[in-house]
Order: sequence, then C-alpha cells, then structure tokens
Amino acid sequence: MSTPAGTPDDGGLALLDQELEELIREENIEPGDHERFSHYVKKDKILESALTGKPVRALCGKKWTPGRDPEKFPVCPTCKEIYEGLRT
Repeated sequence: MSTPAGTPDDGGLALLDQELEELIREENIEPGDHERFSHYVKKDKILESALTGKPVRALCGKKWTPGRDPEKFPVCPTCKEIYEGLRT
C-alpha cells in the first residue's frame, strides 16, 4: 500500500525534495575571488557542506561550495577584517 508524498512514512523524500528545491533557488552562487582567497566560515557550516554539498556563506558574504585546500590561498582581506572586528 502506498502513502501520499509528504507523509512521515515516505522515508524523508519530501524533505529531501524540499531541500533540493531550496538549493536550486539558491543556485546563484557568486563567481569571483573565492577562487583566489580562502574565506572565514563557521566550522559547523563547513562540515555541513562537506556532508550535504550545500553552499556556505563566508563572513564577507561570498557564497560557494568549498572544495579546495584553503591553506593554498591567502585569506580574504574582507573576511579577515570582519573576523578581527568580532574578536575585539
């Protein structure tokens, strides 16, 4: 016997569909300097992105899906300035 979509018995497919639709709406990932700099992002967001593939938003506002080693790039000056302002 089948159950209608969106019910608790559908194995979470409705939730996955909803998250996918949200990602598609947010697909306006900004091109630009995220290729040249490493950015500051909350650690839990990095982990979430690694598990789900969802994009993250840096302190400076850049949005992208991390996938490169940040140690190989200089720190984004805007992120650094914001981070230092948060620490004081």
